[in-house]
Amino acid sequence: MQVATAQPPVESIRAGLNYIVDTGVPPAVYVDWPEMAHLANPPRYERREVTLRDGRRLRDNFRLDTHGFAFTDHDTRMADFSDQDELARVYEPEVQALVKKRSGASDVLVFDHTIRIGDDAARASANARAPVKGVHNDYTENSAPQRLRDILGAAEAERRMRNRFAIIQVWRPIRGTVTIDPLAICDARSIPQEGFILLQRRYPHRIAEVYHIAYHPAHAWFYFPRMQRHEALVFKVFDSDARQPARFTAHTAFDDPGTPADASPRESIETRTFAFFD
Repeated sequence: MQVATAQPPVESIRAGLNYIVDTGVPPAVYVDWPEMAHLANPPRYERREVTLRDGRRLRDNFRLDTHGFAFTDHDTRMADFSDQDELARVYEPEVQALVKKRSGASDVLVFDHTIRIGDDAARASANARAPVKGVHNDYTENSAPQRLRDILGAAEAERRMRNRFAIIQVWRPIRGTVTIDPLAICDARSIPQEGFILLQRRYPHRIAEVYHIAYHPAHAWFYFPRMQRHEALVFKVFDSDARQPARFTAHTAFDDPGTPADASPRESIETRTFAFFD
């Protein structure tokens, strides 16, 4: 008789995450539009302590359409992530291949890169953005199709929307090991269909919508400590197919209580793609 071998326990930490509070007034912020900032209605957050499990020990179990995310080794030939030409020539084909492999999509289009840097001076110098420390999902039922129209034009977007499409993001460190402001991600199966608060991000040329997400005790959180440049987290922020078990993901940067005092600021890139299915 074969005796089952006990599996090692999954390690976890306790940390505070910033959840939005539903005040009854729709939140709105102005981005790159300082002249209008006085009209903003910033979201209000509450800090909730949650358990975050070390996802590395379960890395082979995660599936994009089941959990909303997948963790993978992903080598890149990129030398300089701030070089737009190199991003288009080198990184975008790498990301397209990765998203196809993980999602089963027949076609993938990269449409955006966002570099985030924790250090204020370095961020300003690189024209980057800060890590987002609020539980959110990047697109809504309305903003995902609208973003497709913005990028492809109305006619081509309508043609594409006859079949299933998704917005899938690839997140990775671009310098050093992430020991501060790591990314936490929630198992999509643990997110009830409630607590999705629409937040408008108003730019001079367009209005975007994202979901910020209210606290629920059922949320099951994971993180992947000490991520490095050769590793990537692939996660879904919209799926047009309502039958899919994972259509959105809740994710956020957070303050890891185990972060060393001399930790280097996080530098990362998130790349957004449209994934199309036949």
